[in-house]
Amino acid sequence: MKVALCETYVRLSLEGQSTLMQRLHALWGELVTMEELARKFHTVPGTGCVVITGAGISAISALFAEPGASRTILEVQVPYTQKALDEFVGTQADQHVSESEAILIAESAQKRARYLAPDNLKQSLFGVGCTAAIATDRIRKGEDRAHIAWSDGRQTGGISVWFDKEARTRVDEEKIVAAIVMNSIAAVLKIDDRLEISILETERIDEFG
Repeated sequence: MKVALCETYVRLSLEGQSTLMQRLHALWGELVTMEELARKFHTVPGTGCVVITGAGISAISALFAEPGASRTILEVQVPYTQKALDEFVGTQADQHVSESEAILIAESAQKRARYLAPDNLKQSLFGVGCTAAIATDRIRKGEDRAHIAWSDGRQTGGISVWFDKEARTRVDEEKIVAAIVMNSIAAVLKIDDRLEISILETERIDEFG
């Protein structure tokens, strides 16, 4: 299992968890609540667009629950159907709910931010994209998973997570995806604080970019 040191804190249900978390805590700043992290976003330079499909919707509520969201967020979109998502990015990803699709969404969101931002905000623009397939009330082939990417117009990065569908509810998976969305915004805004992410021994989380 590859632990995403730069983008998120991961609390592993494995031997040595305490030592690992102490090291990460010392290296990457504070573990905070979703409300505290959203508040921090609104106090630093940087503005952009967030585009979410499949899961992570509760991150949007957190962003707008704190005063000052208009300084951080230019636009949020939830293109929930495949046709809506294809229309937003202007093409079809090679694979749906994949790392490549998350990067495509994030880069398209950053381009959208460039279009929407006033001239005095053109220097610190970001896009964050999330594509996910989580627990549902129908039979669906494939793993429960999510891929979340960020772009600042020069670099991209992100996190992928695969869930144990036998051990998780939709609510469980949504909370984790939303936390990774928030941590991705923190990463692109150069904020060290993170939300804690808890995964099981039967699950996997990877960093990309």
